[in-house]
Amino acid sequence: MLRAAALLAAPLALAGCQIVPEPIDRAPPPPAGTTALEMGVRAGPPVAHLNLTYDDAASALLAFNTSCPVVLSREDASGLTINSDWREACAAFTAWPAADPKGFFARFFDTVEVGTNDAFATGYFEPEIAGSRAFQPGYAPVYAMPDDLVRAWPDDMPESERTGRAPLGRYDESGRFVPYYTRAEIEDGALAGRGLELGWAVDPIELFFLQIQGSGRLAFADGSVTRIGYAGQNGHGYTGIGALMRQRGLIGDGTNYPTSMQGIVQYLRDHPAEGRAIMRENESWIFFRELTGPNAAIGPIGSIGVPVRGRASVAVDPKYVPYGAPVWLDLDRDVADGLWVAQDTGGAIKGPNRFDTFWGAGAEAREIAGGMSGRGRAYILLPKAAARRLLAR
Repeated sequence: MLRAAALLAAPLALAGCQIVPEPIDRAPPPPAGTTALEMGVRAGPPVAHLNLTYDDAASALLAFNTSCPVVLSREDASGLTINSDWREACAAFTAWPAADPKGFFARFFDTVEVGTNDAFATGYFEPEIAGSRAFQPGYAPVYAMPDDLVRAWPDDMPESERTGRAPLGRYDESGRFVPYYTRAEIEDGALAGRGLELGWAVDPIELFFLQIQGSGRLAFADGSVTRIGYAGQNGHGYTGIGALMRQRGLIGDGTNYPTSMQGIVQYLRDHPAEGRAIMRENESWIFFRELTGPNAAIGPIGSIGVPVRGRASVAVDPKYVPYGAPVWLDLDRDVADGLWVAQDTGGAIKGPNRFDTFWGAGAEAREIAGGMSGRGRAYILLPKAAARRLLAR
């Protein structure tokens, strides 16, 4: 899925679901080793005082309900809640009158703010790109995970340095463990003929950005659509081409291309040879899997394993916002004001009050997400028991 204020500089989503591009206008890094609990919270306004609309509350309530299995079982890395805090609200959903979604949040939640509450929000969307079930010249393959992509330690790495997770790579013909194929090598055919193709993208540039998003939809000429999601990555580091292009004076002030996703794409189209070379500087390649089942019919799967909903789901740093928690945003970009539910994360979404709003699919979602860069305030809605416990500290 895609994002904000000129995006395109991001590492992988933590849970292997999507990639969240880091905006060029990036927020300062968070203090090392802190959580929301360690930073401390203050009481925010009563939920009833928020300018919450019926539609906003109804969408957030559906999103919250899908998160209940997570909040009831998963440890909250932010330290703000414990599983039992969520039981009353989750249990009440099935009997709650559909005509009063605003009352649900007022009944079961209080708001808190974390740290200095200088919120920064970007946006992402689910791209839909034209696809083909058969190869055509100029089309780009959409690959499933190859079976030779494995984790192992290089033979020449001393045992004392083998800490953490082993790197990704492959075994070459001689049996030596080596880095996996780069983007350029894959584009040049390193995986061709192995039956890994889920389909073919008509436009290689659109596929490039779909890989940055980490999930999306392939729309075929017969009218059918296949939703695909992140399956894995080739082990090479992500290089954000937006930052490179701005540093080289290709986009931004003094050029014909704005510092936005739209400006980046237009440059790549206007300069195909140079654009292809720039994209290859990002050696990371994303592999996909086909998403099926009832959850896939709702939306792409967020990092907590539930479908994300356009204009309702937001990516957060789980050290500062509990997964599944509703979040009220009040920004200088009014289109993003409202109630969101924390259902995703990403490598660029770090620190307190850092958010990435999900806008769904389609041209409007792409337009809003591509230019989204908002600053303001954020209030986390916590179950009343959790808020009382925290504020009493």
